[in-house]
Amino acid sequence: MLRASKVFTIENPQEFKMKLLHWSEQFREVVFLDSNQYHQKYSNYEVVLAVDAFTSIKTDFYNAFDDLHQYQSKTQDWLFGYLSYDLKNDTEALTSKNFDGLAFPDLFFFQPKKLFFLKENHVEMQYLNLCNDELEEDFSAISNTNSICDFATLREIKIQQRISKEAYLQKVSKMLEYIHHGDIYEANFCMEFFAKDATINPIEIYHKLNAISQPPFAVYFKNYHQYLLSASPERYLKKKGAKVISQPIKGTARRNSYPILDEQSKVDLENNPKERAENIMIVDLVRNDLSRTSTKGSVEVEELCGIYTFKQVHQMISTVVSQVENTTSAVEIIKTTFPMGSMTGAPKISAMKIIEELEETKRGLYSGAVGYFTPHGDFDFNVVIRSILYNAKNQYVSFSVGSAITSEATPEGEYEECLLKAKAMFEVLK
Repeated sequence: MLRASKVFTIENPQEFKMKLLHWSEQFREVVFLDSNQYHQKYSNYEVVLAVDAFTSIKTDFYNAFDDLHQYQSKTQDWLFGYLSYDLKNDTEALTSKNFDGLAFPDLFFFQPKKLFFLKENHVEMQYLNLCNDELEEDFSAISNTNSICDFATLREIKIQQRISKEAYLQKVSKMLEYIHHGDIYEANFCMEFFAKDATINPIEIYHKLNAISQPPFAVYFKNYHQYLLSASPERYLKKKGAKVISQPIKGTARRNSYPILDEQSKVDLENNPKERAENIMIVDLVRNDLSRTSTKGSVEVEELCGIYTFKQVHQMISTVVSQVENTTSAVEIIKTTFPMGSMTGAPKISAMKIIEELEETKRGLYSGAVGYFTPHGDFDFNVVIRSILYNAKNQYVSFSVGSAITSEATPEGEYEECLLKAKAMFEVLK
């Protein structure tokens, strides 16, 4: 379907961004992607908003990638949505039998009636032709939306831990046994924190979570009563033309308020042998995944163990790229690399089997990916980490945290790392 397009000039982009998000809340389907003005080599937009499904696809893992390919081929339009971690069961002989309190579909995408692309002091609005007479009217309504909301105080949320500390230490010890026996080199082990009978204001929680770290791949996602509030710093996979880009994160160091000590923290991270080994293991896995669809000899490591600074932490990020033929479908590239190596381990299939055995919660959208396809078959997806998931219908709130277990790991050290990663989510849910 054709889209009507119009570009409007805006005086205050940051304020307009907030107005846009609050205006979007009237719709059943919302995907709001915010780079928080974090400009990097592969950035396209500062903010993208997609609302109001014209068509959609919702399915469990069975034949999910084939169904998505058919849907994407048929629509040849912008599609926004998510891939849950459990799509692993569509590509390998794997299962997901752990507890699921959220009950999200394994895959959901929609073709939005209304699209917004914010860059500098301009917003481009692209509407399906059935809505094109609403362009001016909506811009006026957004401009007049109150961007500052007074949030009502809701009742206290009682957060519980799915795996006790004692059980966590035992499970990591078991994972280390698998490593010492040579079954795996590395695996990402996660645990869930949750609250029952919980009522939250999703936009308020998203604002608070995003403000803490202002990451480059933040997401506010809504599908009726299902929400994702994500402060993700990590790109899973992007395709632009014939080029495919993966940017796995492994390696984290805290920021310091003293500039000299903060700089030293970066140097220490860059030279930390354990962090470098974790990152390089995942780079090797990503190279192998990309080679399944790449043109011969085109997979290369564009940057190995680069150090990037965010509001709260320094991160070690590598960039792996490849070239693909124009006959290779977008969904095939995703299918052969999913789930991402940074959230699984190496070897990948063995790691996922052990993860399923030792974890106690179905990951679902956590450690999956949110993003979009363009009408021309390009795409961009994040990694769903540092995120809160909420099912308003059954009043269940969930967030998970994890760490990479290698032969160098100690159960106590990994437990402390998980609590550190959970800190922001605890803060915003107080």
